Amino acid sequence: MTEDGAGSAGDDGSRPPAFVPGTRAGRWNRIVLKLSGEAFAGTSSYGIEGTVVRRIAEDIVELRRAFDVDVAIVVGGGNIWRGMTGAGAGMDRAQADYMGMLATVINALALQDTLEELGQPTRVQTAIHMAQIAEPYIRRRAIRHLEKGRVVIFAGGTGNPFFTTDTTAALRAVEIEAQAILKGTHSGIKGIYTADPKHHPDAELISTVSYMEVLNRGLKVMDTTAITLCMDNDLPIVVFDLLERGNVRSLLAGEAIGTLVSDGTVSGETVPVGDQ
Repeated sequence: MTEDGAGSAGDDGSRPPAFVPGTRAGRWNRIVLKLSGEAFAGTSSYGIEGTVVRRIAEDIVELRRAFDVDVAIVVGGGNIWRGMTGAGAGMDRAQADYMGMLATVINALALQDTLEELGQPTRVQTAIHMAQIAEPYIRRRAIRHLEKGRVVIFAGGTGNPFFTTDTTAALRAVEIEAQAILKGTHSGIKGIYTADPKHHPDAELISTVSYMEVLNRGLKVMDTTAITLCMDNDLPIVVFDLLERGNVRSLLAGEAIGTLVSDGTVSGETVPVGDQ
């Protein structure tokens, strides 16, 4: 990776083409894309499936080439390690959570490598200092990278145990003054449903819902800390199917995809599963 963010040379010595960002105004000017670690595993239950990471990276690059939008990313690590799993097996919860933070760094580096292979300048910033492989998280530096057209991947969670990467996404979004969080799902889940669609075929997709309804109804969107932080800062969340091609770009174009969580007055609209 060169200092100007032009990307590193490929195996054959060639360099990716110079990245030309889009100029079209989108629905938001700056977003945080929340990626679950499980999405990186693809059809497996563990590890990183290269074809899936490339598909995600291609969608991000397509978005950046189409719209004038700053993109920051928060990655989970559940495809490698979950702190709650370790704690449930008798490990110290803080120690298990720190292991989970390291797992997010592995995913971040994999995504960075693929994005740069596609020509998109990218920086990884970690909440835990790892000077040999990534920058430390510094808010003003992250914003400057975004202003220069670089994608910034936030890894290592918040750097503190007992907090999820959903909370990290909410916190970083507020810090960098993002206008929305796009939370990508996987396994065919297209948003928030009235019930678990895997066990209830008649479950309906909720198109819009308020923060308070999410909290009061216990809807599985993000943890309550993340939802409350978004509510307090009027930060909308869109829950959508990450692995369906073009969804991120369609969201920026203003299409109604997935579920919008906000303080809007219209909420509770549903769409039958078969009509998605």
